[in-house]
Amino acid sequence: MPDPNAVPADSRTGATPDPYADTLLIGGNIRTPTGPAQALAVRDGIIDAVGTDADVLRRRGPRTRVFELAGATVLPGLHDLHVHPIYAGVRERRCKVPQGSDLPTTLRIVAEHVARAAPGAWVLGGQWDAYALGATPDRTQLDAIAPDHPVLLEDTSGHSSWANSAALRAAGIGPGTPDPVGGIFERDADGRPTGVQRETAAEFLAGHAPRASDEEVEEALEWALGEMLSYGITSFTEAAVGFTAGAPSELRAYTRLAARDAVKQRARLCLVWSPHDPTCEEVIARRNHYASRRLTPDCVKVFLDGVPTDSHTAAMLAPYQDTVAGRDPEFSRYGILAIAPPVLNHLVTRLDREGITVKFHAAGDAAVRAALDAIETAREANGPSPHMHNVGHCTFVAPSDLARAARIGATFEVSPYLWRPSPICSDITAAVGAKAVERAWPVRDLLDSGALVVAGSDWCVVPSVNPWAAIESLVTRQEPGGSADSFGAAQAVTREEAFDLFTVNAARQEGMAHRVGRIEPGMLADVIAVDRDPFEIPVTEVHATRVQLTFVGGELVYRA
Repeated sequence: MPDPNAVPADSRTGATPDPYADTLLIGGNIRTPTGPAQALAVRDGIIDAVGTDADVLRRRGPRTRVFELAGATVLPGLHDLHVHPIYAGVRERRCKVPQGSDLPTTLRIVAEHVARAAPGAWVLGGQWDAYALGATPDRTQLDAIAPDHPVLLEDTSGHSSWANSAALRAAGIGPGTPDPVGGIFERDADGRPTGVQRETAAEFLAGHAPRASDEEVEEALEWALGEMLSYGITSFTEAAVGFTAGAPSELRAYTRLAARDAVKQRARLCLVWSPHDPTCEEVIARRNHYASRRLTPDCVKVFLDGVPTDSHTAAMLAPYQDTVAGRDPEFSRYGILAIAPPVLNHLVTRLDREGITVKFHAAGDAAVRAALDAIETAREANGPSPHMHNVGHCTFVAPSDLARAARIGATFEVSPYLWRPSPICSDITAAVGAKAVERAWPVRDLLDSGALVVAGSDWCVVPSVNPWAAIESLVTRQEPGGSADSFGAAQAVTREEAFDLFTVNAARQEGMAHRVGRIEPGMLADVIAVDRDPFEIPVTEVHATRVQLTFVGGELVYRA
């Protein structure tokens, strides 16, 4: 009779595998689907056992690494499903203006960078918000401090830019320059560009500024990957490959870092599709050349609109509160839908048929509706599919569209971490009105609809990639630590629901629910140890959670 406790031989080699664990975590508070445990064992990158210290210590061998947790809480690794690591890393090294800075502070910081710049060199950076500045800015304010250096500053959203006259001259932009398709050069009463660009007009001007070198891009990415690990982010979706330095440079950075095992997280890469860039189809066609153990380039990003701030570029079903002087009345009142529905429907149907997941930028409710229409068209043409196309941002969603996502297998992604008072939310309130903003980022309604809901930071639209602040403010809809003001308080969710957005829900969206997102035997050992139990402390303290250890596939990849 065979010994039921015997370790089976490897069917391929006949060898008996090492019965001992590679790693033990003991003396902790392990959060599992079936309740708390003290310890867990990891073997070959997989959670091998969860239980008491005594149970797990039986798996200790001569080469087993043991971590004494001293009561620390162990949770599944977190997932950020909408992040721009290269963008964040490059911005960190440029003229960085803290979000919410007023006009004097912003101009002082820019002037300091201008003083250090080489003669005639560009000064690039951000971020600015019209509300914090006191009004939408113009070129003359930058001209006063930088008459000879081209200056180009992105706003917080990344969808608008502010330039001085030297930058406009360098790009050949003047009174006769037409607006590009899908973009706007704001103009004064005499028809001269003010120095504020929206959407593709901002892209046009940025295309004339120096781009980060391959070395700078690689350094920026490596820094950002480490920053995410320090917050316990073990998996992420790069939301727009090419957004900062062009797709070839950014893909080179990812593949070079992956080749030397410097990409520790599981990363999904979304390749940007644009009707204005014929090279994007070639990049998408070659996507599998960039795949590796940690990189999965099986996603395409489609920008459907802008943002519902003073720019009025998010596509809305109801008109904005006011109009923008000198702009086409239709765009001014209802925003911009960047892709015609027939083109969008055909594109999404094709990508769905090819097995590619589509991530939409859809901030306004008209853009969300267009995305859902395209997904439904693809389902009708291709039949059911495991690919969960992702409607990203969802700042506003029409109530009549809530139930559609579950029926057609679409995902609502709530992002950025601005479901709390902030400068950009003040911009949004001024643009759409106090009544409409009550349903901004309607997370409660989205969950109640039965659809899959996930979260993404959109870092560096937000100043930090910290998911703990996001989890707290999903529950409070206040500033981290609590505040008298709130933003869309009726759309608050429970602590458990907020945590699920970053774990089990995210795992479903990534097609990895069988591998990650919870702690139990057989799952990959993507786990983190934190200094407090975020489910037991006052909710206004969750933002201060500190990660002590981060493991990906059982490998220790971060230690505080």
